[in-house]
Amino acid sequence: MLYYLFEYLDKQLDVPGTGVFQYITFRSGLAVILSLLISTVFGKRIINFLRRQQIGETVRELGLEGQSQKAGTPTMGGLIIIMATLIPVILLAKLDNIYVMLLIVTTLWMGTIGFIDDYIKIFKKDKEGLKGKFKVVGQVGLGLIVGYVLYFHPAVTVRTDTSRIDIYAEQQPVLSQLPVEEKSTATTIPFFKNNELDYAELLSWAGDDYKNYAWLIFIPIVIFIITAVSNGANLTDGIDGLAAGTSTIAVLTLGIFAFVSGNIIFSNYLNIMYIPNSGEMTVYIAAFAGALVGFLWYNTYPASVFMGDTGSLTIGGIIAVLAIAVRKELLIPVLCGIFLAENLSVVLQVSYFKYTKKKYGEGRRIFLMSPLHHHYQKKGYHESKIVTRFWIVAIMLAIFSLVSLKLR
Repeated sequence: MLYYLFEYLDKQLDVPGTGVFQYITFRSGLAVILSLLISTVFGKRIINFLRRQQIGETVRELGLEGQSQKAGTPTMGGLIIIMATLIPVILLAKLDNIYVMLLIVTTLWMGTIGFIDDYIKIFKKDKEGLKGKFKVVGQVGLGLIVGYVLYFHPAVTVRTDTSRIDIYAEQQPVLSQLPVEEKSTATTIPFFKNNELDYAELLSWAGDDYKNYAWLIFIPIVIFIITAVSNGANLTDGIDGLAAGTSTIAVLTLGIFAFVSGNIIFSNYLNIMYIPNSGEMTVYIAAFAGALVGFLWYNTYPASVFMGDTGSLTIGGIIAVLAIAVRKELLIPVLCGIFLAENLSVVLQVSYFKYTKKKYGEGRRIFLMSPLHHHYQKKGYHESKIVTRFWIVAIMLAIFSLVSLKLR
């Protein structure tokens, strides 16, 4: 809202200094500061409210050191992240931007699913929470919305060929040389030259009008990615500071991708896909990253609050939508390698247990316990050491992801 106010003051009343709000970098900086203030200052009040209402974590006995002390710790702290993200976005972002609207919908949608899950666990005393099939239905529903909008909305376009842009001609791009913006299901294959993959090409065998049916491929892929990443974030939220810290690293990396992809000069220099209007997501990402860091103030060991599914499902959904929007979803296995490892550890553990039980009459395990972070807890590592090392791995994966901008 402030963006539109200052735009009016600048263009209609010509008030000096108000034009600075037109810059994404300025608004992103304000979004970080505001989200940090909200999450740290008001976060404490929310935690005290949750404690007074006895909205605490019910910890199942899993034989892990220090686990009993966690019982009763306030949960649903994801509300802090959501609030500290949306308030700066509403104030500072262009709310008519299709990507910003999608991210707001994603935040509210996944936040609602997570809130229902936490509500059932706490107030209905059902440790299983929302049934898995209903979570999946919610994730699929969001995937349908995101996939449909990104495929059909006229404002979602790309320019895959920026090599013909003369940036320095009279300090402005020569409009006659600009490639035409087009609807496309193209995405980026990391670490390869000429690295665009068009999902529509997978249907080239269907005839000359195969591109008209590209949504049959694109939308299911979007659904799969959103479901997988949100579940990965949910599984990673098992020890203090792990999910929030690793997510912050991934989100900041996606912020760089969004900024360069939405800037015609940087996209031309890096020879990457230019995505008009996507740079506005940087404001949202800045607010989201600030909210996560502010939440970490209270979530690092020993945690004063847990994010619950309200936070973890929301985080995963936002990261998935961001990656898809900037056409970097094929980089998710690298950038979100921690989520992938947590997911795979559970899948492998359960599958191997069932296989060996059927074959040998008794179930055997690959890991001492899954998800993966619990395996290291069982081996005797302290929570803080596990989290710090996972953060280091996440930073290495983020750097490796950023290198894909030039290493092809």
